[in-house]
Amino acid sequence: MKRLRVGVIYGGRSGEHEVSLASAAAVMGNLDRSRYEPVPIRIEKDGRWTLADRPPTAISPADVIEQARLDAARPVRPGREVHLVAYPTDEPILSIERGRGPALGSDDEGHAVVRGLGLDVIFPVLHGPYGEDGTLQGLLELANVPYVGAGVLASAVGMDKAIMKVLFAARGLPIVDYRVVRSRDWRATPDTVVASIERGLRYPVFVKPVNLGSSVGITKAKDRAGLESGLALAADFDRKIIVEAAVPAAREIECAVLGNDRPEASVPGEIIPSREFNDYEAKYLDEGSQLVIPAPLTPEQSAEVQRLSIEAFKVVDAAGMARVDFLFSSATNDIYLNELNTIPGFTMISMYAKLWAASGLDYPALLDRLIALALERHAEKQRLRTSVT
Repeated sequence: MKRLRVGVIYGGRSGEHEVSLASAAAVMGNLDRSRYEPVPIRIEKDGRWTLADRPPTAISPADVIEQARLDAARPVRPGREVHLVAYPTDEPILSIERGRGPALGSDDEGHAVVRGLGLDVIFPVLHGPYGEDGTLQGLLELANVPYVGAGVLASAVGMDKAIMKVLFAARGLPIVDYRVVRSRDWRATPDTVVASIERGLRYPVFVKPVNLGSSVGITKAKDRAGLESGLALAADFDRKIIVEAAVPAAREIECAVLGNDRPEASVPGEIIPSREFNDYEAKYLDEGSQLVIPAPLTPEQSAEVQRLSIEAFKVVDAAGMARVDFLFSSATNDIYLNELNTIPGFTMISMYAKLWAASGLDYPALLDRLIALALERHAEKQRLRTSVT
């Protein structure tokens, strides 16, 4: 049986670059070599695409952060950049070619150009902007290449927490009260912005960049000073900021979804963070956070989490995979839908993989399912008419 060439794209131009390297290391290390031939494609923080000299091997974001520090001091080897513009000009402008072996050529100016990677499917492991937000997915749609995960719309909505909440509310799904602030408005009239938030929400509140994940740039504000510093931090990462009401006595519950038109939900799990909330350090750098799977919920509560997870998946028109995050109030027993992540952390110890392992699907089998779902979805799109005649 012919092995499928799987292009694993990782890194990216976001604050989640290091997390992406750790996820890619797990994917590359667990693809069945009898069925797949992985091709590591790394996007540097400055946007350059490179064929990696070696696949990522770090097993945790903390390891990757140290590796990135060392890599920053190492010069990039010439002749390894992947150019999306094909040469000469009588070839396609945009082509991620399938069905031919890789070859290293040169353009008219002598720059090295990689042609004909022969990729059968792309496995994006890019977290955050410029990878998880629909930009890469749009590129792959234009190139007509199968890829794992959500399409352009679901990826964009899944990254934009403000638009996501609008859709959740329209479907009647339970969400906390929130306000959206433009970073430009915050810088121009900070007193007006703070006063407006305080009129609508009570402390404590959570301040987040709208288009970012992995808890990057998030602050729990308990007073005006905390709100102001949180807004300033979030504004460094995004042009939009979301401020959310805190859930009393909140527990963090997560559920994994897998599928295309008939998605399935895993058993729910609970995160008990090592800090006051599950920020970036608690997720990736501390060792005290705990993952409890299955979550200690009643059967009725677990079923409701699974139902809401599938509803959220369908609302944004997701495909392939998603991790859906909830806040469960121990004080009131209310469940609030927090957000949906279309490319969740994908290390073997990440919640998404562990939830499916607890549900009977181990990591290599999960990769098989995701690739099969990508090929299935692509085949369905190829059956659509592109002409009226």
